[in-house]
Amino acid sequence: MSRTYSLSLPALGLVLFSAFTLHAQTPATGEGWPTYGGDPGGQRYSSAAQITRKNVAKLHPVWTYHTHALETSNLSGSKSNFEATPILFNETLYLTTAFDRIIALDPATGAERWTYDPHIPDDLVTGNYTSRGVAAWQSPVSNDSSCAGRIFVATLDARLIAVDAATGKPCADFGDNGVVNLKTNIPTLTNYRSFGNTSPPTVIGDVVVVGSAVPDNQAVEVEPGVVRGYDVRTGRLLWGWDPLPWATQQHPRTGAGNAWAVIAADPAHNLVFVPTGAPSPDFYGGLRPGDNKDANSIVALDARTGKKVWAFQLVHHDIWDYDVAAEPLLFDFQGHIPALAVSAKIGSVFVLNRLTGEPLYPVEERPVPASDIPDERISPTQPFSSLPPMNPLTIDPKKLKGHNAQSKAVCSAKLRSLRYDGIFTPPSIGGTLQYPGSLGGINWASMSFDPETGILYANTNGSAYEIRLIDRLHYPPDSHANPAQSAEANPKGSTNYSYQRSHNMVNSPDAVGEISANAGAPYLIYRRVLQDNDGRPCTPTPWGATSALNLNTGKFLWRKPLGTLDPGRHTGTVNFGAPIVTAGGLLFTAGTSEPLLRAIDKATGKEVWTGKLPVPAQSTPMTYMFHGRQYVVISAGGHGGLGTPLGDSVVAFALQ
Repeated sequence: MSRTYSLSLPALGLVLFSAFTLHAQTPATGEGWPTYGGDPGGQRYSSAAQITRKNVAKLHPVWTYHTHALETSNLSGSKSNFEATPILFNETLYLTTAFDRIIALDPATGAERWTYDPHIPDDLVTGNYTSRGVAAWQSPVSNDSSCAGRIFVATLDARLIAVDAATGKPCADFGDNGVVNLKTNIPTLTNYRSFGNTSPPTVIGDVVVVGSAVPDNQAVEVEPGVVRGYDVRTGRLLWGWDPLPWATQQHPRTGAGNAWAVIAADPAHNLVFVPTGAPSPDFYGGLRPGDNKDANSIVALDARTGKKVWAFQLVHHDIWDYDVAAEPLLFDFQGHIPALAVSAKIGSVFVLNRLTGEPLYPVEERPVPASDIPDERISPTQPFSSLPPMNPLTIDPKKLKGHNAQSKAVCSAKLRSLRYDGIFTPPSIGGTLQYPGSLGGINWASMSFDPETGILYANTNGSAYEIRLIDRLHYPPDSHANPAQSAEANPKGSTNYSYQRSHNMVNSPDAVGEISANAGAPYLIYRRVLQDNDGRPCTPTPWGATSALNLNTGKFLWRKPLGTLDPGRHTGTVNFGAPIVTAGGLLFTAGTSEPLLRAIDKATGKEVWTGKLPVPAQSTPMTYMFHGRQYVVISAGGHGGLGTPLGDSVVAFALQ
């Protein structure tokens, strides 16, 4: 049986008007981009309209800044992911390198004003080095002289740092000379080298809120994903919220459920919206029975106290690594209802009343395939949004096409051995086809929203994964794979570990992928992108796309390939980075394996301009007006995890 839970829109509107004084979610103005998502609610929208469909052909690079991060860091450049989106604050651009070095630039020229290096240690166990940016705060007191404007970064080695926005010097009154140690007040912290942060913190009023990055695929007992609020002036801990309080009764104790993505804020209602990930470990939940409440959820917290106001779970008992990796996007539904849109990695969009958590479009619990692992107690149903997904949720294996006969034969041979019963097919010992793969769908880059039209935009991925549970008692001791480590499976085929064919765990001798130790669980995890011998996905094209969905009407508008692996074909590519939307009628996006920034007609999805970048940009651009000129700026540094060429450029475009 399936069940639907929803409130009728007319009735809900009456309730809201009688109970609340509504405040519009303020979008980013044409003058700036003050937060990572453009505004506290992550709309990634700018009212700047100097660059339009008619004149975008005149867009050209006006300055390039080189971070020199790959030259100056002792850390491995091959593991760096330059995913930062700059912010414009107090007429200065601020961003971070993949190694958490903060950089302040002149918005008109790209000239360096100052840098601050937190000196990240080189022994972290975090896979790839990633820092997506900073947050800012301005004192409302006019006579503040020291650190009146503050830039915050949450680092890979779990420090919350505040520096003076004007000078880059640490704010002496914050924590210990500008630094708060985030490793304190974390129960069961076991691995100081793997607990940290990759996303910027969130500032709301006088509180700076920070989540964490936890290695949820390495062991059962890992750190809980506690979300904490600190005083922006002193660094004093104000509150902490544990997403998994029920886990304290478990033996062994599961962890994670952490918010590694960006936390959205609603200053008008003093709420923050926390996107949580899966509890540990990924792909096996036999030691954490039940729905695993508040993991894989969007959770509203009171920003002053950390008290939970409401929660909505997008995936029950996650065994697919379907984190809520995207920043929740806040908007006014149909012009007057305070709402948010959120997506788990699968690409379904849920629209909720952001004050109550009630769905504004119906959500249905539908039966999903059962697990064949004896001790796995999977949820019999999963929530499905009535809105069209931003990418397909299922594929027809019979329609999988290789780019040539050999490719088709390789993909067909791999598919024959894998279980696939549609979305939410559980991992298995014999091997499962997972689609969408754990890259998404929609990943950390989130979505963008045009408040003038009510249209939501997102970049999506279309790759499938092969997932296998490996009985720990029968793990081959002579395998080349090291179960104590893991590496992100690379869609281009280069990773650190491989299985020998003789162990019958893969279908070809050159197969590669990721092994997760899963310490404390009866199974190790093996996963790899399902691809042919040339490194192309076995799934139908597009392998990456940009999609548009009208949230006012619930109508899906268009889906267009994003990038290509084969010149002359619209294949799309794996991508990391969101589109941004402007009042000039354009989307700007990069994210693919090509060194290009693209402008897309937001009404039709047609690509209308491309700008050359030094290397691919797996990041989200931003735009702003400064001294009468509109700039579009993007971090172009490649991505070690995806195997794209690496670089160190921040590039600004403007009209000639």
